[in-house]
Amino acid sequence: METEEPSLPSATPAATNAELVLTPGPQEPAAAEEPYRGLRWIFIGSQGLRAGWSVLVFLILFVALNAAFDTAIFLAHLVGTPDEFTPGPQFFAEAGSLLALLIAAAILGLIEGRCIPAYNLTGPRRTQHFFIGLAAGFLALSALVGALAAGGWLHFGPASLTGAAIFRFALLWGCVFLLSGAFEEGMFRCYGLFTLARGIDFWWALGVVAVLCAYLAIFVGGSASTGVYAAAVLGLIPCYALHQRAAPRSGQKSAPRSGSGFWCAAWVTSALFGYVHISNPNEGGIGIFATAFIGFVFCVSVRVTGSAWWAIGCHAAWDWAETFFYGAADSGLAPHGCYLTSSPAGNPLWSGGAIGPEGSLLVLGAILFLLALVLVYGRLSARAQSAPAALKQAP
Repeated sequence: METEEPSLPSATPAATNAELVLTPGPQEPAAAEEPYRGLRWIFIGSQGLRAGWSVLVFLILFVALNAAFDTAIFLAHLVGTPDEFTPGPQFFAEAGSLLALLIAAAILGLIEGRCIPAYNLTGPRRTQHFFIGLAAGFLALSALVGALAAGGWLHFGPASLTGAAIFRFALLWGCVFLLSGAFEEGMFRCYGLFTLARGIDFWWALGVVAVLCAYLAIFVGGSASTGVYAAAVLGLIPCYALHQRAAPRSGQKSAPRSGSGFWCAAWVTSALFGYVHISNPNEGGIGIFATAFIGFVFCVSVRVTGSAWWAIGCHAAWDWAETFFYGAADSGLAPHGCYLTSSPAGNPLWSGGAIGPEGSLLVLGAILFLLALVLVYGRLSARAQSAPAALKQAP
């Protein structure tokens, strides 16, 4: 991987939506590259342990810790069968994964001289970002469900819960998806995005994505893999264009700042985010591409809000609304203990079939709507944040 690139200043209130996207998020300032020699240069860069080694050590620690916690939870009979999608077993499974993630990140933080919040969890207005993300996730998923119902591709049955059970399961599923959102965003938009953004360039990103696609083609196959291929292809041209923009021109000593490292990291983590969902039952190409696409939107949210809190809230609310509130399948998993009941109808291309709403072509419209929401919110948030400073500077 290339030498870690410095961060750019945050967006100003007068920035356009496009400028908001191209303005880097919570990146640490990079020190000047030191002339390391020998083996030390291979492992140590201007920001400490190089990003590639950091990710490798992190993954080894996480896999080992997660396996240990999974074993402990299984021996304690706290999990059910793989097809049992109920809040109790899911809570302990998500809690074990999140705990493994936190311990691995803490260990790498000690090695790198960082604390856990440094991995895209700092920044202003964190509580506000989280709750606005909750509202955005519920709104976008509701818009998708409403479109499916209006088109006759989703039918509602009677409510399956009444009385106090509604609030009990709402809270239980809320805890499950808060843990799930924190874990998946912590893995991909916190540690993964932050670490890769400080040390990856286009060619390293292309290599990682190419290896991932080759692995899928040789060992996995199936329609679900086409979603990862689509995400890989769509990210190729924009990342290459940013790479070319960052390349020094004739007569220049250095290239203009473009933030290409962040977007290359977003490309890689979004493709990987789609890949890890392939093992879900009944998944298809549309659902996996939608997962990678929404992963990219969450990367954009980190860029425009300065942290991953909007993404954590949005992720949790999207899954909660889909699973508990509307009673639809979530990435091919049929839930138990949900408020409403619903079932797909008609062509699976539009209804999503057994995958759920995320398997419908209409999900792409919902994700574009979510992207528009975060861009508008990021712009308004930047204006609100800079308004007090402008008043202080006024004569």
